[in-house]
Amino acid sequence: MRKILLPVALSVAASVIMVSLAEARSVLSDHQLAGITAGKSSSNGNGNGNGNVGNGNGNNNGNGNVGVGNGNGNGNGNVGNGNGNNNGNVNVGSGNGNGNGNGNTGSHNGNTNGNANVGAGNGNGNGNGNTGSHNGNTNGNANTGNANGNANGNANGATAKGGNIGAFNYGTGNIGAFNGGTGNIGAFNGNGNTGVNDGNNNIGAFNGNNNTGSDDGNNNIGAGNGNNNGGDMNGNDNIGANNGNNNGNGNTP
Repeated sequence: MRKILLPVALSVAASVIMVSLAEARSVLSDHQLAGITAGKSSSNGNGNGNGNVGNGNGNNNGNGNVGVGNGNGNGNGNVGNGNGNNNGNVNVGSGNGNGNGNGNTGSHNGNTNGNANVGAGNGNGNGNGNTGSHNGNTNGNANTGNANGNANGNANGATAKGGNIGAFNYGTGNIGAFNGGTGNIGAFNGNGNTGVNDGNNNIGAFNGNNNTGSDDGNNNIGAGNGNNNGGDMNGNDNIGANNGNNNGNGNTP
């Protein structure tokens, strides 16, 4: 497995900061990371408000949730003023309000997304990777049921840098912050995989990580899905939280 480096293009001072995945995620406690990425945690409100530059970014995220895997990975990697606030709050159920308000540049982008949802897999991956002002706000709120209000208000006015939009991403076609793989939206998705067909096209937070097989950890919505799988075609197409983890490992011919 190659060591992962996450190129982040922060426009401040036109500098480019290289941060390893381990460093970028060190802001979270060991038990938070271990629980979420292993799909064993019932805790909510992890991985919010990290790596922001400017004023008034990444505040009031991931609060007052009830259930499993709600309000994670919001308000990270924003640059400017008033971005990535008030996301992923007061959700009830599993896998709601994750991966909102990440990787925005400018002012007042990616706010008030993924709140007050009831059910599974609602209000994820909204308000990410916007450039300018007042983009990607008030998406994915107050949904009831499953898989509603996802992937709205992203990448407005933005140009891809290094194939991705946002901050602390590697891979290609990702939108948000701290994502690897291809086509992920939100935060902390698609990292630490050994194959290019693992950890892709996930929406939310902490999905599709640390897979060692082929075609594992793809197309999940929510939080903590499709992680730590071996073998082939494990941990795909899940909705909610902590689904499709730890499959197909330790087998011999």
